[in-house]
Amino acid sequence: MLFVPRQKPTFASRLQTIMWPKRGLKRAWIYLWHRVSRISATPHIIALGFAAGAFASFTPFVGFHFIIAAIIALAIGGSVLASALGTSVGNPLTFPFIWLATYQAGNYILRREPSHDVNLYLPDGTMLLLFQDPAEFWRIMWEAIGPVLVPMLVGCVPVGLVVAAVLYFLVRPAVRGYQARRRARLARQISRQGS
Repeated sequence: MLFVPRQKPTFASRLQTIMWPKRGLKRAWIYLWHRVSRISATPHIIALGFAAGAFASFTPFVGFHFIIAAIIALAIGGSVLASALGTSVGNPLTFPFIWLATYQAGNYILRREPSHDVNLYLPDGTMLLLFQDPAEFWRIMWEAIGPVLVPMLVGCVPVGLVVAAVLYFLVRPAVRGYQARRRARLARQISRQGS
C-alpha cells in the first residue's frame, strides 16, 4: 500500500505531533494560510467564514466546533470551508488561555466571584446512575459542571466576538492581496503562452 509508514507511530509520538508539529508551527500556519487563501470565494466571504470558525472555537463544546462553525458560517453567509479552517484558532496550545479568558469574562459579566480551584469531582457510582436513574445522574452532572460551564458560555460570546472581529479584519485584506497577486501571476503566464 502506498504512503503507509513502515512503522506505525506510537500514541506518544502522535500526541507530540498534535501538540507540536514535526516541521514546526510556522510551517503549519503557512499551510493553513495557503488553504484559506485558495478558497474560491470573495475575500469578505472567506474572512466571514474564518471568523465564524474562530468564534466557534471559543465555545466550551470541544468536539462540536466544526458543526457550530458551519452553522454560524451558513447563518452569516460565510464560507463553510473557511469556517472549518478557522476552528484551528482553538488548539491544544490555545485552549487553556481560551478557557481561562471565557471563564473569567463570564464570571465578570455574571458578577460572580471567580473560583481559583475548579472541582469537577463526581461521587463514586455516578456513571451507573445513567442507567439506573438518569434524572439523578444529570442532576449530579449539572452540579459538578454547571458552575464552570455557565460562566464559560456567557464569557465565550464577548471574547469570541472580539477575536473573530480582529481576525476578520486581518484575513480579509490578506486574502484580497493574495488573490490579486495570483490573478496577476496567472495573467502574466497566459500572456507569455499567447506570445
